[in-house]
Parts: sequence; structure tokens; C-alpha cells
Amino acid sequence: MTQTIAFIGLGNMGGGMAANLLKNGYAVRAFDLSEDALARAEGHGATRAASAIDAVAEADAVVTMLPAGGHVEQVYDRALFDAARPGALLLDCSTIDVATARRVSEAAATAGFEMVDAPVSGGIAAANGGTLTFMVGGTDAAFAKAQPILAAMGKAVIHAGGPGNGQAAKICNNMLLGATMIATCESFAMAKKLGLDAQTFYDISSVSSGQSWSMTSYCPVPGVGPQTPADNGYQGGFAVGLMLKDLKLASEAAASVGASVPMGNAAEALYQMLANRGEAGRDFSAMIEMLEGK
Repeated sequence: MTQTIAFIGLGNMGGGMAANLLKNGYAVRAFDLSEDALARAEGHGATRAASAIDAVAEADAVVTMLPAGGHVEQVYDRALFDAARPGALLLDCSTIDVATARRVSEAAATAGFEMVDAPVSGGIAAANGGTLTFMVGGTDAAFAKAQPILAAMGKAVIHAGGPGNGQAAKICNNMLLGATMIATCESFAMAKKLGLDAQTFYDISSVSSGQSWSMTSYCPVPGVGPQTPADNGYQGGFAVGLMLKDLKLASEAAASVGASVPMGNAAEALYQMLANRGEAGRDFSAMIEMLEGK
């Protein structure tokens, strides 16, 4: 019997994710405030829902992909807990703060639902291609039920522990990514000033102790390494504004548990400077241009 998934939030990430559920044999009832997003979902074979409540009424599982913790809490508390059918599995794939994720999960349990927080890594291309990585927080039982649904949208589904741990893994990972990209950009900028060719530096560092994902998979220098947003004027990819959002979540989480994150804090400050220059919509590897004084 075909499972029906209610999918709420069909933006740049959610649209591709819903399309992959459809490709993998699930029925999707889609809702978004954007008419264009709904039309695209219909084009992939989803059924349009009139509201979030309408979307979840007959669904076996609910997937949400929303901008921030406030939206997640509002949608679940004000609509989904009352409207979802008994026994429906709840999967929130948004990137939000750990405290809200745990609070919503506790409210779900009180309302009689199993829930996982399952933020993603991989960006728009991976969402469209079905190659996302999911970091999942929730009970063992909830994870077991969520795993096949998430696997239909990604290449890796990893159980990070109890409720909220998916969000914890996501923000720790992206704090590391943000800081590593800045260090990579600094190194290329300094190499240039020292008269070292960018391709030569890449050839050396990519096989030496300075190697990182930011260097070999997402090089910030145009024409060096695999094709990246740097080769397209830093358009597409992972926006500065989204990196800044994740770094702010990491900073808040660190403060809440007394963790020392000086590199994370420095990265947040630098991406804030980049956003303040009007670069929030460009790819986060555009940091190299600011460091080069462009």
C-alpha cells in the first residue's frame, strides 16, 4: 500500500525533497504559502493541499521544511498536533535551534506522536538529486520508522541520538564548515600575494595536511578543482545568509551549555561582515573576495 506523506514547506530544498519522495513511490500531499512552489510540486505529481491542516489530515507521515524554529513550533502546536491522524510519524527537516527542537519533540510525545528532527546537509543540488545527508534525532523506534522515508531523499541517514541531537549535529558540522571555508579562503588569498599560483597551491594542499572538504570539493577559487559556485560568480550553492543563520544557532547553543567556540564566533562575525556588504544571497565561498579586498 502506498504511503502518503504530507510535505509542508516547498522552497529551494523542500521542493526537490518532495519530488524525490514521489520518484520513490510515495504519494505526496503538498502545502506551501507560495503559489509557484505549489505549482512546481503539482508538476512533479504531488496533490495540492489547501492548508497545512488539509495536507496532514489523511497522511501516514508529515515532513516539514520551514525557515526557523518559530515557524516549526507554530505549525506543529497550532495545526499539526490536532489535525494529524493518530499514529502519523512527524519528521522536521528544518534547521532550527536545539532547544526548540527538543521542546516540539516533547510536545509531540505528549500529543501521542513519534517525531524526529532530521536536518540536512548537501544544499539545493543534493536536494534535487536525492543525495542529502540526514542527521536524525529521536528515539530508536522513531528513527526506524523515519529511515526509509529519509532514505528516499538522501544518500545517508545517520541516527545522532535522542530528540534535538540531529540539530546539534547539524550546527556543529556547519560551524566547522564555516570556519574551514574562511581558513581556505585566507590561505588562497595569502598564497596569491606571496606569488604562488592558485592551481599549484591546490595541487600541493589538496594532497597534504591542509586538505579539507572546502579545499578539494568546494574550492573558492574559480577554475581550480571541481566545478563549484566560484565558477559561476558565487551564485547558487549555500548562501551567506544561510551560513550566518547556522552560525548564530551554533553560537546560541554554545552559550546555552557553556561551550568555548572562539573560531565559531570569529566565523560568525566575518560572515556578518560579508552579509552587511550586501552579499547575503551569494555563495558562502565568496568570502575570498572580501579577504582579497575586492
